[in-house]
Amino acid sequence: MDPVWTRSEPDLAICANAVSLLMPHLEPYVVASIRSQLPRLNSEDPPLAARAGAYATQEAQHHGQHRRYNDLLTAHYRGLSRLDRAMATVFGLLRRRSDRFGLAFAAGFEAIAFTAARWVDARLRLLRGGHPAATTFFLWHLAEEVEHKSVAWDVYRQSLGSNGRGGHLSYAWATWVAGVVLAVFSLLGTWVMLFHENRWWRPNVHLRLAVWSVSFIFVALPAMVVSSLPGHHPDKLADPAGLAHWLDNFDPASGTIPEWAQP
Repeated sequence: MDPVWTRSEPDLAICANAVSLLMPHLEPYVVASIRSQLPRLNSEDPPLAARAGAYATQEAQHHGQHRRYNDLLTAHYRGLSRLDRAMATVFGLLRRRSDRFGLAFAAGFEAIAFTAARWVDARLRLLRGGHPAATTFFLWHLAEEVEHKSVAWDVYRQSLGSNGRGGHLSYAWATWVAGVVLAVFSLLGTWVMLFHENRWWRPNVHLRLAVWSVSFIFVALPAMVVSSLPGHHPDKLADPAGLAHWLDNFDPASGTIPEWAQP
């Protein structure tokens, strides 16, 4: 498969690939943080325990598929293996943090992933001409981020107890860390692939990436701030309409969805 699966907008696929590189490290950390709470939740809040267990299973599927795809990327682009080792080191350090930080990180990461789905939903035109299977898989993953947007937050808030004292500050700090880790490694991965695709030296490419980055910040930063305020719940955020409408075609019997139809 061509790693640049959006040939009409090659930089979009490269950016998405760079994010994919991080997921086999980030998502297992999120899964471990959530699963650490399941014994307690099973006795204190069985419905939330069921949601959290399903969420952890879904995220485990995510990072397994990312790892398979990333094996193709690292074989295609020299230099990504070294970046992969750096990511493993960073998340090895994060795993030494407290369970509370891990839960806050998971909730903050899901807030960022949700804003990514909203950003893409408003720019579906960029996917025109994309490889049908890759585009479908990409959007399905984003749709799942929308579908489970509140689970990690609910587990985190439940872990704080009845008063939840200090929870918003811990969440804000962990969300900031998640955002910085995502931004730094996504940028480095993008640069490596741009170099190998002979696109790094093109000023228009960096201008386009700068415009996309600024527009994403304008979507993500307000959501990150709002989600750190008392009284916030992810269910208050409006879901992206395009992904929700497309998921209406999901067939539960076969577990499949039609390939994405170009908008």
